[in-house]
Amino acid sequence: MITKINILQVIPKLGYGGAETGCYDLAHYLAEKDCRSYIATSGGELLKFIKKNKVGILKIPVQTKNPLLIILNAIILSLFIVFKKINIVHARSRAPAWSCYFACLLTNTNFVTTFHGTYNFKSKLKKFYNSIMLRSKLTIAGSNFIFNHINENYSEYLKKKRKLRVIFRGINIDYFNQKNISILKQEKLKKEWNLEPNKFTILMPGRLTYWKGQEKFIEALNILIEDYNITNFQAILLGSDQGRKVYTKKLFSLVERYGLTKKLKFISHCKEMPLAYSLADVVVSASTEPEAFGRVAVESQAMGKPIIASNIGGSKETVLNKKSGFLYKHDDPRDLAKNLNGVIQLSQEELKLIGNEGRKNVTKKFDVEVMCDSNLREYKKLFKN
Repeated sequence: MITKINILQVIPKLGYGGAETGCYDLAHYLAEKDCRSYIATSGGELLKFIKKNKVGILKIPVQTKNPLLIILNAIILSLFIVFKKINIVHARSRAPAWSCYFACLLTNTNFVTTFHGTYNFKSKLKKFYNSIMLRSKLTIAGSNFIFNHINENYSEYLKKKRKLRVIFRGINIDYFNQKNISILKQEKLKKEWNLEPNKFTILMPGRLTYWKGQEKFIEALNILIEDYNITNFQAILLGSDQGRKVYTKKLFSLVERYGLTKKLKFISHCKEMPLAYSLADVVVSASTEPEAFGRVAVESQAMGKPIIASNIGGSKETVLNKKSGFLYKHDDPRDLAKNLNGVIQLSQEELKLIGNEGRKNVTKKFDVEVMCDSNLREYKKLFKN
């Protein structure tokens, strides 16, 4: 039996995004499976939750795109690999991947990457920069959508000796579980957000950026009122603008133009996302560009909430259309409004049935334990060879 594989994951920052939480979950899982687990990162909010007795931390500026610093990081990583006897280096972003690639060449160490998104490649130089994610012995795609994207756009970088494998991202289904929600915390958050009782609550989580579709969502709410005469609802845009003040002002102006200031609330952050989901009657993911995976759709289903998601990218794989949620035409606010109206017309029993299907769907396919176990099995194959 293989024991004590030493694994180093490298990620720019440990924030609350999908790649970051996946890295965090896998690091602790590996430690429980008799592996030595390490993370190299520049920092991030999740660092304070790392169990230091289980996961080792190397804090270096791996987020940098400066060529000289990338080389310096490669040297530091090489020394760390030798000192800690690392067997596998797993890079989760392009700039750190270049440092990892050179470090692995110098130390003859197994190199693994996860292709987390549809990286922009308008120029040949940018495509070459992105190609680092396919120069590893194993490239992991987080969905079939990303797998197909790689095959369609990066075929020249796919070699027979290198493996491309789909491992769906996973979430902690114990954490995202309606049964674990405190009623007292629910009531407290309702008061903090000034939510009204007996109003249908529509939640749209996600950072405030144009491709997440907040503008389309606001337009859909206006159509819901004007075309369907639905007024007994309240909506929440939950997410930070991360410094995109111009875009935020644009959203505020749109809300004012449609007279939705009393209908729509902007909330910048929520520490406990399961609690936020628990207050919703329906959750919306309105991305206008493909999500590589789409955690919102999966998290809301885990919480037993119907999801309305755009019919592109990872959502097509994670949402069971008309069973655990509804897919709509991604660039059409009228179709989104139509689906919102349809869900609002459902009884509480029908909403609960959809939520139950969502929970079953996520438990079966997108449990973090399944994701972590699949990663470990691939690591063991590399280690054996």
